[in-house]
Amino acid sequence: MPEPIKKPVSAFAKKPKTQEAEEGSSVVFEAETEKPDAKVKWQCNSKDIASGGKYVITSDGNKHSLAIKAITKEDANVYAVIAGGSKVKFELKVVSKPEAPAKAPAEGSGESEVKPEENPAPPAAEPASGEHTGPAQDAPPAEGEFLCQNSSIQSLVAKLFFCAGENITFVAKVNAESLLKKPTVKWFKGKWMDLASKSGKHLQLKETYDRNTKVYTFEMQIIEAKANFAGAYRCEVASRNKFDSCNFDLTVHEARAAEGLDIRAAFRPNDDKAVQASSDPDVDVWKILSGAPASEYEKIAFQHGITDLRGMLKRLKKMKKEEKKSEAFLKKLDPAYQVTKGQKIKLAVEVANEDVEVKWLKNGQEIQPTGRYIFESVGNMRYLTINNCSLADDAAYCCIVGEEKCTTELFVKEPPVTIVKNLEDQMVMKGERVELECEVSEEGANVKWEKDGVELTRDESFKYRFKKDGCKHVLIINDASKEDCGHYKVKTNGGESMAELLVQEKELEVYQSIADLTVKAKDQAVFKCEVSDENVKGTWYKNGVEVKADARINITHIGRIHKLTIDEVKPEDEGDYTFVPDGYAFNLSAKLNFLEVKIDFVPRQDPPKIHLDCMGRTSESTIIVVAGNKLRLDVPITGDPAPTVIWTKGEKASSVKPEEGEPEEGTTSWTTSNGEVITEGDGRVHVETTKGHCIFTIEGAERQDEGIYSVVVRNPAGEDTADINVKVVDVPDPPQTPTIISVGEDSCVVTWEPPLFDGGQPIIGYVLERKKIKSYRWMRLNFDPYPRTTYEARRMIEGVAYEMRVYAVNSIGMSRHSPASKSFVPVAPTSEPIGLCVDDVSDTSITLKWRRPEKIGAAELEGYGVEYCKEGTDEWIPAIDGLTDRTSMIVKNLTTGDKLQFRVRAYNMAGPSAPATLAQPVTIREIMQRPKIWLPRILRQTLIKKVGDTVNIVIPFQGKPRPKVTWSKDGEPLSPQFASVRNSEVDTILFIRKTERKHSGQYDLQVQIENVEDTAKVTLQIVDLPGPPEALKIVDIWGFNVALEWKPPKDNGNCEIVGYNIQKADKKTMEWYTVYEQYRRTNCVVSDLIMGNEYVFRVFSINLVGFSTEPCQTKDSVYIQKTGIVYKPPSYKEHDFSEAPKFTHPLMNRSVIAGYNATLSCSVRGIPKPKVTWYKNKMDITHEAKYRMLSKQGVLTLEIRKPCPFDGGVYMCKAVNDSGEDIVECKLEVRPQIAKEEKKDAKK
Repeated sequence: MPEPIKKPVSAFAKKPKTQEAEEGSSVVFEAETEKPDAKVKWQCNSKDIASGGKYVITSDGNKHSLAIKAITKEDANVYAVIAGGSKVKFELKVVSKPEAPAKAPAEGSGESEVKPEENPAPPAAEPASGEHTGPAQDAPPAEGEFLCQNSSIQSLVAKLFFCAGENITFVAKVNAESLLKKPTVKWFKGKWMDLASKSGKHLQLKETYDRNTKVYTFEMQIIEAKANFAGAYRCEVASRNKFDSCNFDLTVHEARAAEGLDIRAAFRPNDDKAVQASSDPDVDVWKILSGAPASEYEKIAFQHGITDLRGMLKRLKKMKKEEKKSEAFLKKLDPAYQVTKGQKIKLAVEVANEDVEVKWLKNGQEIQPTGRYIFESVGNMRYLTINNCSLADDAAYCCIVGEEKCTTELFVKEPPVTIVKNLEDQMVMKGERVELECEVSEEGANVKWEKDGVELTRDESFKYRFKKDGCKHVLIINDASKEDCGHYKVKTNGGESMAELLVQEKELEVYQSIADLTVKAKDQAVFKCEVSDENVKGTWYKNGVEVKADARINITHIGRIHKLTIDEVKPEDEGDYTFVPDGYAFNLSAKLNFLEVKIDFVPRQDPPKIHLDCMGRTSESTIIVVAGNKLRLDVPITGDPAPTVIWTKGEKASSVKPEEGEPEEGTTSWTTSNGEVITEGDGRVHVETTKGHCIFTIEGAERQDEGIYSVVVRNPAGEDTADINVKVVDVPDPPQTPTIISVGEDSCVVTWEPPLFDGGQPIIGYVLERKKIKSYRWMRLNFDPYPRTTYEARRMIEGVAYEMRVYAVNSIGMSRHSPASKSFVPVAPTSEPIGLCVDDVSDTSITLKWRRPEKIGAAELEGYGVEYCKEGTDEWIPAIDGLTDRTSMIVKNLTTGDKLQFRVRAYNMAGPSAPATLAQPVTIREIMQRPKIWLPRILRQTLIKKVGDTVNIVIPFQGKPRPKVTWSKDGEPLSPQFASVRNSEVDTILFIRKTERKHSGQYDLQVQIENVEDTAKVTLQIVDLPGPPEALKIVDIWGFNVALEWKPPKDNGNCEIVGYNIQKADKKTMEWYTVYEQYRRTNCVVSDLIMGNEYVFRVFSINLVGFSTEPCQTKDSVYIQKTGIVYKPPSYKEHDFSEAPKFTHPLMNRSVIAGYNATLSCSVRGIPKPKVTWYKNKMDITHEAKYRMLSKQGVLTLEIRKPCPFDGGVYMCKAVNDSGEDIVECKLEVRPQIAKEEKKDAKK
């Protein structure tokens, strides 16, 4: 699972600030850290600073300071202070010492010149002599450089001084992270001279782009500066709607004479005044020129120092040129588009001719339609759709129609790179190679590595190496050291992952030490030891002198085992032998005892004797053997004849008597005689007898082999016995399952029970390991055994789940690990809630309010606990059972008059936070409060609503105890049917679901407590559409004009009439056109009518709601006659075309099924068009909703919707006009539907 992202918190309480100091003086930078034990590191230009020489670094608790003595120009750098993961940068600016007073400049500008140093230090890049360049990336901007951040140049006005013949470089940097296209930068001298046209021998312009930082760098280089190069300069940067500029002055002096005195300076004319006159910021020359006639151009240019008249005219022409409107395109492409990689985008243009064909170009090459490029043509719109955009689609696109074209630029934005596989915590030994590996979502993505908040780079020693293999990114650390411990973080533009690296010193462990030996003459002595590192070599010493290998002494090293073998031991080989591992400050020692055998003449029968004292042991001595090792008991014996040896386990030798046949139950015996084994146990046990020795061996000793071993030697001359106590020791059993008893922000406290069996040796301590739940790697927390059974583990990541396990350690070794603990998440309690206050108090309750804690942490907030206690006691009583998730609470059932203190604590899985407590106890008693209405500002004026709108008026008020609220309208109480009223303790609501005109009026609100009251008034105005104007008439006609007059409407919709809309229509087409909109008067003149047309007019009234539903139309029409000509038509007797109605097609009797629509049709003719009426059983059904009457070209249709049996009967259609009437009728039968069961029965 991805590790949570911590919000960065500064480790500094006080940060050092940029300072300015003179040469030769001292300066002190001070910083304060949040923690007193924080380690602080100072840097200069990203290189560490050590105390000594001119730097003095001091630290006192949480206060740290850096003092720089005897400051020189070389000390003007960028410094930094680092504590934990925080890094603060600051600058030291060095100014020259003030020189002896000199004669003021001739121009009298009031500013003293800052002269360059006599012997300036050579720059790091060693440019040519006299060349001035911008500083390094980390250094502050020097003279001639200014930086542009966030696509705008920082405001900077500087006065720069250089000597003639020097090279000068000005640098402008533009941060283009938020820009869609490359910014445009122009350099100007004075107000108007564009230096791009002056590039040549003495002036060069350059530009570069850094894709990693997305910063454009623009340079202007002046080569071999001359005196006439002095003046005011300006740099302008623009990108679409963003613009910024920077001004600076340049003064060029003659090169200094050898003695520093120039006699000609007194006679030189004052050029600065001329420069200042031409660069007066209060005068805009181009504004003056653009408004002046062409005859005045030369005069204005002379007044403002413009010498390039041709360039001036070109710029003026460009300023006055207007963009020609496109004839082919109605809407062009936008200047730029942006799309995320893998998404699709649609480019759209609107052309003037919908039949025209367009061409699409990409970087000048025509695009052919494919699966990714889709061309669409919909009406006048032309679309280019690009599916699954890739970085190859980041290009310039062009749409061509005939000779015209429009262009745009498409920017393909890469999606954020996420981390698929997180870093794993690692623990390595000093000197080992470390590889921190992660996997990102996209191949070739750029990542940034950080250690404790400081970015890692490839340094000269190749300490860090970065490997990229497809989606995998690896940070390699060669030869890890203690300084490499810390938190390592890998960042992408879409996430980050962090892991911890622990580097431990190598500790050599001794698995088997060398033991003391007792060897007889000409026997072999073997010293053997085993250590933990097979690569460690060592040296053998005898009595402090190095042992050299020869024909008799052999030294071997195989893996982890070192051996010293001495063949045919001699008396001079006796001594102390020591093995010293190379590179470690300890040794292993043992003693070689030489057993000298004396041959004396003895009688033939010598009683047996056991010589345990020769082995350096006494009777009943204890031999300790490690489980799994070989147990070898070599006991020297004597006797003549050779004795019989009996080994017994389980009882002492004194209990073994010669006359007893078999040992008792529970004992085991092994017998040898003359070197031959008489009885033998299991295959692990071997017994043998050699001349002068009896040897008892157990291969791979086990815990059950522990006990008392007895050896009995017998011969005819007698017997001897000895008891040897053998103790088998082993590693302990694993401890019990650990338990997490508490957790912190980056720590936890774990406890466990000791192992049930300690392995026969006391427990030295414990070793703990932890791992993340989603990881497979366990990380050891301590290398030295920890003696107690409670341990506090630190340096964990908050919000990440972990589990723990424990090993027990004794002198033999380390046990198996315990079962893993239950998973836990290190979290810290939240900070205390803030803003705890009393919102309300009554006789038996109190209302508290507070805000969420400022710091929540990685764990979710579970809720809040509210407690109270009586004044003078320490017993805190919970206000409720459990927690509340709200930030307010009403504590009820309190005793009136009690003085209580309240506190609130926030809870998460780590426990309660610090409490937030009221400043002083609160007395539980209701406080009388006068009634007061807080009328909203919007209700202090008339509230206007349309008919049908919803009215919801909320008016807050105050008062204790709860006041009585009364609403009335026009002096009468409101009825629930008229309006709804809802009241609460703090406000009242007047609600009208659907307003009508009758709801208009004044509403009075009264809030009363006993004899004290407060009132407020609310005026509600319900408005509707107005009625049509009245009495529209034609007052006069002359020429092509008509005068109209009308009266206001009777119904103004309950609001003011704001105007009228006057329309006209040609009687031939009856298409209406608006003549006047929002016309205020009740009379108007309609002009510009067309001769020979006949017009009618209508007027709509307008109020705040809108137009009236019906217009007022003139009854008569107006004919516009041709002026001066009156046509008298001949008189003819008009033909009477009138005709009485007559049905040409009668109604037909019909039988229909109930539930299906039915129609009755007939046709009629008559002049004028007759009025048609339908009847059912001689009853008029014109206004019945069940019937629909249609009439088209004389065909009459009556549609009956889903008729039922009651709709049957006689239907009649009657047509009437001025010439007569006609009637036609029919019968309609409606049959009921037949059920499905009846149909089945009918079929049967």
